[in-house]
Amino acid sequence: MVVVLQALDAAGKDGTIRHVMSGVNPQGVRVESFKVPSDRERGQDYLRRYQERLPARGEIGIFNRSHYEEVLVVRVHPEILSGERLPKDDHVWKHRYHAINEWERYLTDNGFHVVKLFLNLSKEEQRTRFLRRIDLPEHNWKFSSHDVQERRHWDAYQEAFSEMFTHTSTEWAPWYVIPADRKWFARVAAAAVIANALIEIDPQYPKLGDDAIRALRDAKRELEAEAPDGAAPDPFAAAA
Repeated sequence: MVVVLQALDAAGKDGTIRHVMSGVNPQGVRVESFKVPSDRERGQDYLRRYQERLPARGEIGIFNRSHYEEVLVVRVHPEILSGERLPKDDHVWKHRYHAINEWERYLTDNGFHVVKLFLNLSKEEQRTRFLRRIDLPEHNWKFSSHDVQERRHWDAYQEAFSEMFTHTSTEWAPWYVIPADRKWFARVAAAAVIANALIEIDPQYPKLGDDAIRALRDAKRELEAEAPDGAAPDPFAAAA
């Protein structure tokens, strides 16, 4: 399963991951956080780095930010496109929506369950959380001046979100928009969506074949025949 988690800064992505996945064995969960692409990644097609970090069979992969950055941040800051050395394209966003939809269809056709969550934070609540990060010394590390710079593009991001939902909420990979002004509610709602997805998948323990079952029985007989630590072997058992 791939959980795609998108939101503006301070919407609670990290906290949602920490609380919602706290009851899951960490060996089966991989969290991938996508930052600004490297020079090497800029020289590749924009979906490649996401493809390379998909979870394996039987794992839950969480994308903390995702391939949707390519139609959000890049759309709000179109100057980023100049660094990707792309051919001239007058319909770049239309083509990216189509490519993303087809990639997610490819994933679902190959057994991936794609769950897309958007934590919808209000502008006033974001302001309040930014101020809290500044005022509380133990939260200063969470704050970056870049957050305030991006906040200046609030309206542009809202438009980009609207276009994203319109063009990429599909039958095989729908978007779930979760109100995020109350952290407890966002976490409960996110957990409900993920739990429902797991119910639909209905994961089962692997079934053993006949050879494996015979091997288990042989191992059981051998272990049961051993004397407990500190106990003398039963001579009558050997004679029998």
